[in-house]
Amino acid sequence: MPSNARSRKQKATGVHFHMSSEPTLYLFDGYNLFHAGSFEDPRELVDRLASFVALHGARGVIVFDGVGEERTHGPLDVRYAEHADALLERLAAEHRGRETVCLVSSDSAIRGTSGQEVQKRSSATFLSDLEEPRHEEAKRSQLRDRVDEETRKRLEKLRRGQGSG
Repeated sequence: MPSNARSRKQKATGVHFHMSSEPTLYLFDGYNLFHAGSFEDPRELVDRLASFVALHGARGVIVFDGVGEERTHGPLDVRYAEHADALLERLAAEHRGRETVCLVSSDSAIRGTSGQEVQKRSSATFLSDLEEPRHEEAKRSQLRDRVDEETRKRLEKLRRGQGSG
């Protein structure tokens, strides 16, 4: 579709398609993702996902089947529903016209009904791309690496108490 035709269609329908490949909203199928990974506790998964969405400058909603305390964990909302799939489908439908949405679930039924505008990733694919945030320290600079050999010898003599000679 030519860009001017797309623009007219967007104005007429009120639907805006985002060409950005980076999602601004991630929807996570909680227990589906939990069981696909090697997490000890759902809270560990929530922590990792909150870090992930924050690092990507996005927002996220993780939905677990059942009952629990709904809360906000940084940029991640933790929700519970009797049928998590139905809530994820509704959230995808509500947001897909306004922002780039990515649904993370291995459930083919929910992935099929979330709409073609929604990016989809299986839980296993998402987890393989999810890296543990790491802090790597730069190699410490040593004084001996910055002085010439003669100065190093003289400093070593001083250190051993052998004078300045």
